[in-house]
Amino acid sequence: MPHLDHREQAVIILIGLLIVLTLAEMWLSYREDRKYYEKRDTITNLYLTSLAFIINLVVKFATFFILDFTWRYRFFEIKNAWIYWTVLIILQDFLYWVLHYVGHYSRVFWAVHVTHHSSEHFNLTTGFRSTVFEPLYRVFFYLPLALIGFSAIDILYAYLVTQLYGNIVHTQYNVPLPKWYGYLFVTPSHHRVHHASNVPYLDKNMGMVLIIWDRLFGTFREENLPEPIKYGLTHQPEDTDPANILFHEWKALLRDVKQAPNFKTKLKYFFNPPGWSHDGSTQTARTLQREYQEQQNSPNLKSNAA
Repeated sequence: MPHLDHREQAVIILIGLLIVLTLAEMWLSYREDRKYYEKRDTITNLYLTSLAFIINLVVKFATFFILDFTWRYRFFEIKNAWIYWTVLIILQDFLYWVLHYVGHYSRVFWAVHVTHHSSEHFNLTTGFRSTVFEPLYRVFFYLPLALIGFSAIDILYAYLVTQLYGNIVHTQYNVPLPKWYGYLFVTPSHHRVHHASNVPYLDKNMGMVLIIWDRLFGTFREENLPEPIKYGLTHQPEDTDPANILFHEWKALLRDVKQAPNFKTKLKYFFNPPGWSHDGSTQTARTLQREYQEQQNSPNLKSNAA
């Protein structure tokens, strides 16, 4: 039997823990009749994560080659192992936040990322509903890590570990955590907000492991609305076939591009935020949130509430 190094052992333990937690959540949800799981939705989640796994395997060599080639031109080398891994995890998590932010604020990237948000359920298998085509371009967001002096294999390992943590916070169960923990790290409560389609929650809490990036850059939101969370998209596709889940936003994007009056406007549809339109017929999340806040501050609304 081949000897496993510490990294391989850690990955096996983390994957095993995720599987055990998922099965436990399924059982508790069924026993307590919480209806966190729905059969077709769960099967779709597993199908999409299998597809993402295949794509990851297909591009694995290219990803490693690009990172390794860039690493040859590194600017620094960190000799101390503790500092090396601490800095790598922190920077990798920040660059993931950047990748995730772009996925929400540029429609062409949202067309890829929307798959992960398309479920109207929220459970540990929702984390499996991967952004399937993201591996085709994700590597380019991590090139700064190679230039700083982190090896390709270590970057890929750090990404895998942070992804496993990101899966674990996809739960509706209230996990008792110390108050300080939620100031630094992403919690299930934070990530429930991220998957919500309630207007004030849109495009919030995009961190994978650390929530400090959202606190620093203004995308943080507590789970504090009086109404319950509604999971999924603001405009949920009627067809929940896996192929439509993957491509429905691409179809909508290309339809909008086709109707755009000129080339410049066509480009704007690709790179402006989701919801942007040249004629104002649709609205971005920020516009919806601004209108929501104006309604909340309306004297008429306050007098009715009184």
